[in-house]
Formats: sequence, structure tokens, C-alpha cells
Amino acid sequence: MKIIELKNIKKSYQLEKIEVPVLHGIDLDIEQGEFVMIMGASGSGKSTLLNILGLLDKIDSGSFKLSGTEVSRFSDDEAAALRNQYLGFIFQQFNLLPKLTARENVALPSLYSKSKNKLFHQNPAKLLDMVGLSQRSTHRPNELSGGQQQRVAIARSLVNNPLIVYADEPTGNLDSTSSKEIINLLKELNEAGITIIMVTHEAELKSYASRVITLRDGLIISDEKAMESGAKVSKREDVDSGKKGGLAFLRLKDYVLEAWRSLTGNKLRSILSIVGVTIGAASLIAMLAVGKGAQNDIEQRVASLGSNILSISPGMPQRGGISSESGSRMRFTNDDINVLKESVEGIQYISGNVAGRVQIVANGKNYNTRLEGVSADYELMRNAVPQKGRFFTKQEDNEKKRVVLVGRTVVENIYGDPDYNPVGDFVRVAWVNFQIIGVLPKKGYSGWRDEDDKITVPLLTALHRLVGTQFFSNIDVEVAPNYDMDSVAASITKRLLFTHRFLPSQTEAVRIRNMAEIQETMTSMSRAFSLLLGSIAFISLLVGGIGIMNIMFVSVTERTKEIGLRKAIGANNSAILFQFIIESVFICCSGGLAGIFMGLFSSLLIGKFAGWTTAVSSFSVVLAFGFSVLIGLIFGVAPAMKASKLTPIDALRHN
Repeated sequence: MKIIELKNIKKSYQLEKIEVPVLHGIDLDIEQGEFVMIMGASGSGKSTLLNILGLLDKIDSGSFKLSGTEVSRFSDDEAAALRNQYLGFIFQQFNLLPKLTARENVALPSLYSKSKNKLFHQNPAKLLDMVGLSQRSTHRPNELSGGQQQRVAIARSLVNNPLIVYADEPTGNLDSTSSKEIINLLKELNEAGITIIMVTHEAELKSYASRVITLRDGLIISDEKAMESGAKVSKREDVDSGKKGGLAFLRLKDYVLEAWRSLTGNKLRSILSIVGVTIGAASLIAMLAVGKGAQNDIEQRVASLGSNILSISPGMPQRGGISSESGSRMRFTNDDINVLKESVEGIQYISGNVAGRVQIVANGKNYNTRLEGVSADYELMRNAVPQKGRFFTKQEDNEKKRVVLVGRTVVENIYGDPDYNPVGDFVRVAWVNFQIIGVLPKKGYSGWRDEDDKITVPLLTALHRLVGTQFFSNIDVEVAPNYDMDSVAASITKRLLFTHRFLPSQTEAVRIRNMAEIQETMTSMSRAFSLLLGSIAFISLLVGGIGIMNIMFVSVTERTKEIGLRKAIGANNSAILFQFIIESVFICCSGGLAGIFMGLFSSLLIGKFAGWTTAVSSFSVVLAFGFSVLIGLIFGVAPAMKASKLTPIDALRHN
């Protein structure tokens, strides 16, 4: 039975701009079970012919049938499937992967087989025992002699029960004893029914072959049948097209294992790549934590100002574009509060405000702090519910009671302990005795000002007992829900202009600030700050990704021969693509996980030593890890594509 049929095979190579013809119309038939030796001088085309027969290279023209199937126009993946199922290869340079043991090297073709059924594969341990290496199965290639390495290569060529074994100068790098052992082993395989096609320049080996073909200048000049082959005929099924090969993702576990072996085989390079991603992911988490902490801090401080607040203060009326004299400015009194409350719809709470600085004396200590005189509604408007004690009532405000609430900073400076409870104690404020009825809630800093360094007293008490005036600086209004703040502000302006006898057109006499708009602006700024920090960190992660791409390109170059070997034993383009992408993603996943822990730790250090508020969100953690994986995919694709597009023969010839 003809297993190989060649008709008018031609092959040329492009050497820069020159086309170099190698094969000039080869016609050849090979029967199943033959032991064929192809001989010839260097440059005769014997290696090129062997590569074409083994589907490692493609013909320019002609017909090539394998077991009756035309294979000359097969795609790369179809040819890879045929090599894996029906062909075995033995190379002059052995081509064993240095990081794998002898047993793992033998089992390598099974990784790319379309079937995981053990009936279709030989047991690697039994094959090593067959070639006399059962005791060396766990040794790596650098721990084996040249003859032993070639035996491993022979065992590898048999693992998928091939119809044909191709041997390219299998004894070329061996001493005479090892050469004899290898050729005898090939002879035994031929007698067991496997077709052997071997390229050699050693004339003394001709006696082992059943047929000797000699090439010169790309043509067959002799075809001698030295002896009738006594080989059995292999009972493998006819060759199919290989189009039903399994998909790469079905072997994901095997590819992950191969990626792990590759990465652990170059530990330093892998660690440095992981460190680059780790720093990027950690930076992203830490910077987003700083930004989120700042945002939370701002939102907390803004919230302390209250919601739906309108802050009303006197403006400067103008006549003909010129500001009026100072005496014409509007001045607010307690009557304005009462009028607005009664006449403007939509006001939920209202409070007058007066401020100044005062000297207080208590516990034998003298301290200067900020004074605030406010109405009773201030408690609910400004989220000023006391931590300890109570707020004053409207009655206490109307009766000008001498009661005071103190901030935590004041408590700390007077009593030495911010957690001390001074409720019930008396304090002298501007030489007037006041009783402490509560401790204000903690507010923190607003810019440069400590919001806890103040005391709060009833508005009328401040006006008549401490400040000595009936006018106050501004009025705060909280708009009731479901009311439009602009409409309420317009009504307030209209009422105040009427009350203080200003013209309706002199709206500049009343200045109203919408605190909700200020809050929105501050929140927007904090978000922009977070985005800026995150963008900077993302750039560092991007740089890490570019580093990984460079590393992977170097890896592809260094492992070109490995890629060629994997393709020769049946790896298709998608299998190579998968493996390199998995390696890249594995690096990024490892770096992302390490970056999460490093980012959390960095956030804690920043909060402790820099005194900044940090807040690590689950979103930032997921974002950092997700970007790490995404960068692994993006920057791993280009090197992986380069690796997958290499042809087997070009990769095997790479130095």
C-alpha cells in the first residue's frame, strides 16, 4: 500500500531578492512499512525533501498524497493535526525542552492530541523502558548523554502511535556506539510495522534500510531497494483531514501547566515582570484610596454644612453702576427672621448668625476661641446635634439665657482631654459666666480652620450680652423638601427688599449663596482629584504592561526553537497563541493579586504616617485586578501572535 505519493514536487527558497531552487520536480512513492534512507551531499535537497514529507514545509507546486489524501494544500492547523496523529519526528539536535524531564518530553505530543483517550497514546513510562531509560525518566536533558537524549526523542516520536517516523540525521551528533544503538532501535521499530524515513550522510548505515534514495542538485539520481522489508503493516486508520481537531480552550488545564513550567523555568525574569505589575496595581489601589478618602472627607465636611441651605448676607446696592454709601447697606435683625418665617413659603428652618472671637476662662485656664451666636434651628440645619448634653431651645434664645455649647478642641485645651464631659460646668466668656450644656459634634478641619475650635451660644444672648449690637452678619435658611431653591431665594430677596425699603430692581442689595451648588462643586472637584490620581496610577500599570510585552517578545525570540518543536509534534497556531497569552495573563494575575495586598498595606501606611484619610473601596480592588488581567491580554496578544505565526521549519532552523 502506497503511504506517500509525490508527483513533480518543486520547492524554492527566497534568499533576499534571489530565488534559490532546491527541488526540481521530485516523483516518489513510498510503501507502508518501508525503511527508507535518503542520502546525498550537503545542498542536495535531502533535508528539504524530508521536511516536505513531514509537513514541516510546503511545496511550491506538485502533488503530495499521504495515505491517498492530498495534503499539499492543507492549512497550518490541518497539517499540525496530521503531524500529531500520524507522524513522529527525530531530530539531529534532539530538540528536547530543557526545563522538562525525560518523561515530560516524551508525553509532550499528547498535549496537542485531539483525543485524550489513553488508547490512542503510548504510556511514556513504557516507551522510556523500551528505549532503556526507565531509570532516567525524571532526569532533565542536561543530565543525559547525547545517546540517551536521542533515545528520549525516539520515545517521544512514538507516543501517539505514528504511521511514519521521520529521522533527520539521528546519529549525526553521536559516537559510534550510540549511533549503532539508535539505528538498531529504528530497525526494530520498522520491523514492528512503522514506516521509517531517515536522512543521513553515513554510507555505512545503508545496510539497515530496505530502500536507499540518493539526491543530487534537487533530483533523485538513484533509488535502490537493498532488501525486501519484513516489516509488519500498521493497522492504523486512513489519514483524515484533521479538520475535527479539538479546540485549544478544551485543553486549558494543560496549557496552564505548560505556562507554569515556562515561567518557573525563568524565575528571575518572571518575578521582575510580576513586580512591574504589582507596583502598578498597588499604585492604582493606593492612589484611589487617597482620592476616595479625600472625597469622603470633603463630603463629610460638606454634609456638616447641611443640605438645601441658602446663606443670605447683605450686598452692596448700586446706583448707575456705582456702589452706594456704606450706610445704605442692608442690616439684618431678629425681626427679619420672624418676617421671612411668616411670609416666605418653603422655609423649613431659619437661623441668624453672628461671629467673633472671645476669651474664655475655665478650670484655671484662659483660652481664646471663636464665638458663634445662632438660633435654635441651627442644630438641625447644620447637623450640630451634640455628642454630649443638649442644644439650647428657642425659649432659651428668646430669654437670652447664658448657656453655651463647646467644641472638642476647646474641651481639650481647657480640660486636657477631648473626651472629658464638661456638661454642667461653668465657663467665663468675655467676663460673663455661662453654663456648659453640651459638646458639639466633631467636624474636623475646613481648609485651614478648625471647626471644633469654637463655642456656640443663643443668637440673642450673643447680640445683647457678648457682641453688644442688634445686627447680625447673615441668615441661613433650609428650604423644605419639594420646593425649588431658586424660587425660594427669589421670594426671600423680594421680601427683604420690601422690608428694608429698597427698590425691587436693587437685587444686588441681597446676596444669596446656594450651599447645595457649593456642595456639588466641592464633590465634583474631589471626584476629579480621585480621577487624576487614578489616571496617574493607571499609567504606571500601563508601563508595567509594556514591560511585559517586551519580556514576552524576548521570550518568543529565545524560545523560537521550542515553538518550532511544539509545532512539529502537532501544536497548531491557536495552541501556541493560547500558551503565550496564558503566560502573560498569569504574570498579570499574580502581579494583580500581589498588588492588592501591597496597595492595602500602602494605604494603611499613608493614613498612619502622612495623616491623610484613606478609604480602600472594593471597586478599586476589582478595578486594579481587572486592569491587570486586561493588560495581560492586551500586551500578551502581539507576542503570542508572533509566536503562533512562525512556521515549524523556520522556527527549528532559528539560531
